[in-house]
Amino acid sequence: MTNHYQTILVAIDGSTEAHFAFRKAIAVAKRNEGATLHIVHVVDTHAIDSVDLYLQNIQEKALLLLADYKTEATEEGVDNIVVAIEYGAPKSVIPKKIAKSIDADLIICGATGLNTVERLFFGSVSGAIVRHASCDVLVIRTPEQ
Repeated sequence: MTNHYQTILVAIDGSTEAHFAFRKAIAVAKRNEGATLHIVHVVDTHAIDSVDLYLQNIQEKALLLLADYKTEATEEGVDNIVVAIEYGAPKSVIPKKIAKSIDADLIICGATGLNTVERLFFGSVSGAIVRHASCDVLVIRTPEQ
């Protein structure tokens, strides 16, 4: 028996592997009729100081990134798309807040993201998602669909 995913959450950060994860999320959403694809970018507020201009710049880039991803998903034939920007530590916000609030049954993320220095000291975001998620998690390393 195969899984039928209705609420798919894909975490994106602008990295190459996040785009691979996004492409896989499109494929999964298309194979699961009626599924909703939630494309989420988490602004890592613990990694920045309280500099309002810097935060505004990050928000503007995140909005553009999300708009591009939404357009791409729409062009690929995905009908139900929700985009969102969240704030906080991605390691906890993605599995503990976002996934629970939307009742996700699948989280898709890239194996590595943009912040390699933090990963060396504190562990990866994808590893934290796998440990803390209460639903299935698909970690993507390659562009294969």
